[in-house]
Amino acid sequence: MKILFVCLGNICRSPLAEGVMKKMCAERGLDWEIDSAGLIDYHKGELPDPRMMTTAERHGYKLTHRSRPVKTADFEKFDYIIGMSDYINTRIVRDAPHVPFHAKIKNVAEFFVETEDYDEVPDPYCGTMRDFEIAVQLIEDACKGILKELS
Repeated sequence: MKILFVCLGNICRSPLAEGVMKKMCAERGLDWEIDSAGLIDYHKGELPDPRMMTTAERHGYKLTHRSRPVKTADFEKFDYIIGMSDYINTRIVRDAPHVPFHAKIKNVAEFFVETEDYDEVPDPYCGTMRDFEIAVQLIEDACKGILKELS
């Protein structure tokens, strides 16, 4: 299984999802390829936002991914491309090189198991540390759902 998580700048939500998913896969002995990317290349080559790294570490996740934009080749390579919001997914669909790739594009909220109050993972970038905590909770829930549905 090959999964790509996507957010806007690839410095908060999607690298967190990558880190959470990699850890959960390793704990289950799954040899899945997990990556993340952003819609924009503004942060290309940067590590995740320090606030996200700190929050992730408090929850046992080490984030080492360097930001990169979504590439055309990603649509061919990955089985699933999971966006963090409807806005992100709308942009991914627009950028997909071929309509058949649209079936690979999912909203992270489709995989929530316990979460009922959210239909996306809100971008914590302009928020408070509480917003980063919420992102961790939502992404952990979604990753559990992904494993439940796809493994």
